[in-house]
Amino acid sequence: MPNRKPFLSHRAAGVLCSSVLFCASILGQSHTPPEPIPLWPNGAPGALGNEDVDKPTLTPFPAKGPSAVPTAVIVCPGGGYAHLAMTYEGYDVAEWLNHLGISAFVLKYRLGPKYHHPVELSDAQRAIRFVRAHAGDYGINPDRIGIWGFSAGGHLAASSGTHFDEGNPQSSDPIDHQASRPDFLILAYPVITLQDPFAHVGSRKNLLGENPDPSLVAQLSNEMQVTNKTPPTFLFHTTEDKTVPVENSIMFYSALRKAGVPAEMHIYLKGRHGVGLAPFDPVLRTWPERLADWMKIQGLW
Repeated sequence: MPNRKPFLSHRAAGVLCSSVLFCASILGQSHTPPEPIPLWPNGAPGALGNEDVDKPTLTPFPAKGPSAVPTAVIVCPGGGYAHLAMTYEGYDVAEWLNHLGISAFVLKYRLGPKYHHPVELSDAQRAIRFVRAHAGDYGINPDRIGIWGFSAGGHLAASSGTHFDEGNPQSSDPIDHQASRPDFLILAYPVITLQDPFAHVGSRKNLLGENPDPSLVAQLSNEMQVTNKTPPTFLFHTTEDKTVPVENSIMFYSALRKAGVPAEMHIYLKGRHGVGLAPFDPVLRTWPERLADWMKIQGLW
């Protein structure tokens, strides 16, 4: 991790002061996103068809200009592992990251009930490997690649931070040589546990099926999988969230603290589930600024 700087520069402070207006300006825009890149050009492993839903992709939003920094974030939209909120939890987020000079890659991962674990995790791991393998092409440091997930996408991001490997140097595919561990996690109102009473039942069902093996449920309850190798993490949630209980974030934060992993958590009192960047909420719209503060202190921009 780069050297941490405890104070914001005048430039950084200016960026933060404009972030609320920027978030408001991008919400609801008609996006024409860049051309997506297939994660496996010759077909994804375990594909059950040849339709768009069978083809995981990354849509690149490279940062450009003098403000660009060598950091990248893979963005995982939520949707209960059944659909993807690609605009307000994907493309809007990528543009916000670009506003900070950070490159973004929006992940379209495969979904249930057609696909179950480990397919979704393999898509996220492949995305991390892909960005790391092509870091030089995008002006990114291979040790400054994070993953940001919302809701079920937060579960996928947290799973990437608790289930990873060092790559396979024997593979004929050079992308598979890369490690799949992200360097940092950003989790927005994330699904963390798949165990009752705080599980989001729909996400569990779509990811694991109707009657999953209890050992698999435990394996993918990420609060139980944290170690001292889990990446530094930022968490955002609201107490009022009736879809994914705030206990999900609290349990993950507590596990990170116990493991000695640097972590920051912001819990707001009011606010429904699925607010995205919340640009029009007079209180919640401040949460991306807290994230930008954290990323600056971590030396990420």
